[in-house]
Amino acid sequence: MTPCPGPSRRDVLRFGSVAVAGAAAGVSPFTLSAKEPDATTNDPAVIFVWLPGGPPHQDTFDMKPDAPGEYRGDFRPIRTTVPGLDICEHLPNLAKIADKFSVIRSIAHTFADHGGGHKKFLTGRDPLQPVGFVNDYPMAGSMAVKLLGEGKKLPSYVCGVDGGRQGIDTFSFGSAYLGQGTHPFMVVGDPSDPKFGVKNLSVLPGTEDKLADRRSLLASFDQPMPHDRTGLADGLDSARGKAFDLMTSPAAKEAFDLTKLTPKERDRYGDHRYGQRCLMARRLVESGVRWVTMVLENATPRGQEMIKGGIYNWDSHAVNGHIFDDTKHKLGFLDQALTALIRDLYERGLDKRVLLVVTGEFGRTPKLEYDKATGRPGRDHWPQAMSILTSGGGTNTGVVVGSTTSKAEHPKDRPLTPNDLWATVFSHLKLDWKNTNFLDGTGRPMPMLTDGEPIKELVG
Repeated sequence: MTPCPGPSRRDVLRFGSVAVAGAAAGVSPFTLSAKEPDATTNDPAVIFVWLPGGPPHQDTFDMKPDAPGEYRGDFRPIRTTVPGLDICEHLPNLAKIADKFSVIRSIAHTFADHGGGHKKFLTGRDPLQPVGFVNDYPMAGSMAVKLLGEGKKLPSYVCGVDGGRQGIDTFSFGSAYLGQGTHPFMVVGDPSDPKFGVKNLSVLPGTEDKLADRRSLLASFDQPMPHDRTGLADGLDSARGKAFDLMTSPAAKEAFDLTKLTPKERDRYGDHRYGQRCLMARRLVESGVRWVTMVLENATPRGQEMIKGGIYNWDSHAVNGHIFDDTKHKLGFLDQALTALIRDLYERGLDKRVLLVVTGEFGRTPKLEYDKATGRPGRDHWPQAMSILTSGGGTNTGVVVGSTTSKAEHPKDRPLTPNDLWATVFSHLKLDWKNTNFLDGTGRPMPMLTDGEPIKELVG
């Protein structure tokens, strides 16, 4: 057998450093032309608030007060400003602005594992494996940014996460065959911490000229790669370009820096990671970022221990913690943060341009479970029903879409899928999702969505 010699020195000089990465991967000819607009404050944008683990729908936005006790749980519904839309008593601030958001109660799927649930919900496709978090298909944000292109001053796609949670496969945020160039720029850490800072947004004094020289040198080597179907080379080049641009961009430093805001403005959102991430999301879309994902998990106040019976994310099994103690605690932070964000979308004239979506990968089991050792209540995974909050984006608000059965078990009317949500989101971004295909690693055209329609109650 003749050994593969790998790229020669002539290949290096011909294709450049990035192209060689693609050649070594054994890729085939394929070129996808992509526009690279400079995002402006007139462009539609999305704020996607991700609640991983799966918040309990029947303890938040789909209360069942008439169900038996082992189903309805400890919380009670309260009236909102919208007749017929009752929500959990621990969301009092959201109840006061219910005319500015809508709740979808009838989206469901069939993947009950966290990995399978993440992949199904975030990609709109059945994963090849029902467990694990590595995507077979691209996450919705990656699909969107592939078409939207990168802004010249700020990334088109930003994601905020806790420290240690920034791996692209932690939440199935991977881009699969679209390549690393469509991954989000990760903002890691607690933005409410006085020591918080976004890494790689500054250049050491006196090195600006050296940085420019290095970029010029690399650009002289990097030529279009005629054998890149996987997007590896483009992804590396795009990632490097983003890093250069961010390090030299005053706009980036300004957008990510919350310390320049008044204490009053920051306090409205709350001096905690939930609130400050939502505030940063608003700042970023105002600055031209097109897709912002903010992951809200640990609700522990800065410098404090997790509450007794608390759970890091929204995975409220009885063995993990006390569902009602933990959910009540988290809802206090979520209520303040989302209320401030939704108010700002409307008060700052962003309600037509920015669409807010708040969800996890699934809901929780209708019937309570109890830990044998401690007696704590909890709920298991339940993809057959869930609740999703939407606001802005020019959508209809004060609307309840669909309903579930008397014990919150299954959709009763208007059964929907995650793809109906993504069709709504992509339509807001003015993306031609019905007629768009991406080539996978084998060169096959893959539709952006296999099915789904914009939710008429929201956009009709």
